[in-house]
Amino acid sequence: MKRRFKLLALTLTSTALILAGSSCSQPGDGDENQAGGGTPAEVKGKIGMTCYDLANPFFKLIANVMTEEAAKHGYKVVAMSGEIDAAKQNNQLADFAAQGYDAVFIHPVDSKAAVQGMKKVKEAGIPIFSFDTQITGEGADELIVSHIGSDNYQGGRLAGEAMMKVLGNKGKIAILSYPENHACVLRVNGFKDELKEKNSPIEIVTELSAKGDRNEGLAVATDLLQAHGDINGIFAINDPSGLGAYSAVKKAGKTEQIQIVAFDASPAGKQGVFEKQLFDTPQQFPRKMAKGTVDAFISYLEGRQVEKITLIPCEHYYYEDSVNDESREKEQW
Repeated sequence: MKRRFKLLALTLTSTALILAGSSCSQPGDGDENQAGGGTPAEVKGKIGMTCYDLANPFFKLIANVMTEEAAKHGYKVVAMSGEIDAAKQNNQLADFAAQGYDAVFIHPVDSKAAVQGMKKVKEAGIPIFSFDTQITGEGADELIVSHIGSDNYQGGRLAGEAMMKVLGNKGKIAILSYPENHACVLRVNGFKDELKEKNSPIEIVTELSAKGDRNEGLAVATDLLQAHGDINGIFAINDPSGLGAYSAVKKAGKTEQIQIVAFDASPAGKQGVFEKQLFDTPQQFPRKMAKGTVDAFISYLEGRQVEKITLIPCEHYYYEDSVNDESREKEQW
């Protein structure tokens, strides 16, 4: 509460142009954000954002939308890439705390390990808002003002539904997971529960971590095809690992045998569905996620009630959805 009053009492000390839609900035780069429509905004403070990896287009888009939306309210977003390194992300959180940022937006590299850095942010009186993936470490609930993300469990159930559909509800499959990430755990749980509750005879022969990465997806799928050459399907927890798996399947000459269901409906994933590399990629809505996080911060500043958890339902993205999809043609989410 003390921090909130401090934020409300901030006095304008400088004005600057903020580049709308700019790529992610680094601390100390001197660039400010510009509000929509090209109108200079009063710079009230800074928001620190850290995520899994800004090399992933999903998080780059979120960072850019957060930058645009925060600028409308006079805040600069400093977006940092965790680079799939939990220790590095905790150092970023410690820096945000030490430099007295006005808020922190976080997508954890590791859902449990992130609590260490978040405690420092909380001790500095800085409000924390998580997005996409929930923090699950001990005491996490007390550290966060609110969370907004996809309903990953429901999306996982959609993936299970799609797998049963494409395989005619039979065969053997593998799962490419990412157990350190709570959102990905929920996707896998939803997928398995859908098969279980529908009494599906589909057999899951192995579950391996590909870390949500395209290169890892290729490498892990290459190995699993040597050990389980008779599988009929692969469920990958995101598009990068799913498309990496497709490369392995194609190299092994098994594209007619093995169907792939991924997750995200990223630009690359949508194109993958259109080219029939992926059968389905349950769709997330990162723009809603990014805007919702900024809206929650502003509501908090203004003393309005903020929902503790907001989940956005996912939707199937099949070939029929891709055919006339302008967002796919424009390579957009």
